[in-house]
Amino acid sequence: MLDLCLLGTGGMMPLPYRWLTSLMLRCNGSSLLIDAGEGTQIAIKEKGWSFNPIDVICITHFHGDHIGGLPGLLLTIGNSDRKEPITIIGPKGIEKVVKQLRVIAPELPFELKFIELTHKGETIKIKDYTIEAFKVNHNITCYGYNIIIERQGKFIVEKAIENDIPKSLWSRLQKGEVLELEGRRYTPDLVLGEKRKGLKVTYCTDTRPTDAIEAFAKDADLFICEGMYGEQDKQNKAKEYKHMTFLEAANLAHKANVNELWLTHFSPSLVRPQEYLKDILPIFKNAVVGKDGMSKMLAFEED
Repeated sequence: MLDLCLLGTGGMMPLPYRWLTSLMLRCNGSSLLIDAGEGTQIAIKEKGWSFNPIDVICITHFHGDHIGGLPGLLLTIGNSDRKEPITIIGPKGIEKVVKQLRVIAPELPFELKFIELTHKGETIKIKDYTIEAFKVNHNITCYGYNIIIERQGKFIVEKAIENDIPKSLWSRLQKGEVLELEGRRYTPDLVLGEKRKGLKVTYCTDTRPTDAIEAFAKDADLFICEGMYGEQDKQNKAKEYKHMTFLEAANLAHKANVNELWLTHFSPSLVRPQEYLKDILPIFKNAVVGKDGMSKMLAFEED
């Protein structure tokens, strides 16, 4: 199961009713955050979720509306009595950028670990998350992210017996452990069936449409994508500043065969984005205009 909340939906600057873009996901007692613009910690507080379980923070790029709220957020996490390390993932230079931001947050009761992205596509496993980072097309280096919760196969008693697995190991192998006993190595595949369909959320902002986004978003349960402009006459502006329109996001969702599209990262000039939803529903009917605090729980398919 994966619980998620779109904390903020604004781009460029916060508005009285719209915090800057950020997404929080929760799985098995752990939380993951994508971007931390100004107002992120207020949005978390408004949602009523806890700061303490945040284990991973993924940063898409180094523009202020995506990372400017990080120092205050880290201080707040520190005040929640967290002692365990937090991993921060982002484009090359993320460690240097965060250290510069921490001039105003120099002392934290936990270690910060950094993973710097240097390739077009990278896969990272932390806790129960499989994180796929993929480069998109903005005016500075920028990444989109897949957050995947994998689901192992069913435990098969007959398979365990056939492979002569001691009953004392069944439970631990079912949980994914690799064990050794009396010189023999036991792996989970000896007792489990084929992997089952997991959960997948794709998140990307600040980019033109790309083939990489379509490929990485393929068959996602939820595709959260920027729609900086809803107006059709803003196409040239979107190209100039390397953003996306509602129409372009809907086309990507259609091509990638995603289950649902949430639009986010709206221009401050886009005061009523809901008015432009009707223009894209013929292209992708399961599209939703994101709102601050909007949340969803994704569950595994029933067998």
